[in-house]
Amino acid sequence: MNPDSELAKLMATFPRLGTVRWIGVRAERRALLVALDEVEAVAGHGLLGDHYASRTNGKRQVTLIQQEHLVVVAQLLGKAEVLPESVRRNIVVSGINLYALRDRRFRIGEVSLEGTGTCNPCSRMEEVLGTGGYNAMRGHGGIVCRILESGAIRLGDALIGQ
Repeated sequence: MNPDSELAKLMATFPRLGTVRWIGVRAERRALLVALDEVEAVAGHGLLGDHYASRTNGKRQVTLIQQEHLVVVAQLLGKAEVLPESVRRNIVVSGINLYALRDRRFRIGEVSLEGTGTCNPCSRMEEVLGTGGYNAMRGHGGIVCRILESGAIRLGDALIGQ
């Protein structure tokens, strides 16, 4: 796409910055996520302390979900809330449409990332969220990203498209 086209300009314009609201990592598969105030993101590797950081899949080094979608999922399930750690994503952000960042570069604090695809729910959502959890998460699972430049990601950091 021509970067000077009207569509490219629209796709690069966001009404406001996103904000990091929650950060979590898990040391091993099926472990509970541990909430953090800050995490180190390593380019081409992943988040320090997260089990995906040791994998070779460069497209899924970090996962993000919108806080607004946690509210939707809770409503679909008839629950008062869905906690970030239950949906097994690394970072919860608010105020920005994450799906608009698929196949695009963006920054969170010091870190440069690239959205590489959607983060579809797995069968564990039935186990963790209860009956219908898988379908409640469909279309609300967030995105997966590759880390392009290392640095720290902190609670309250801004998320901005590049």
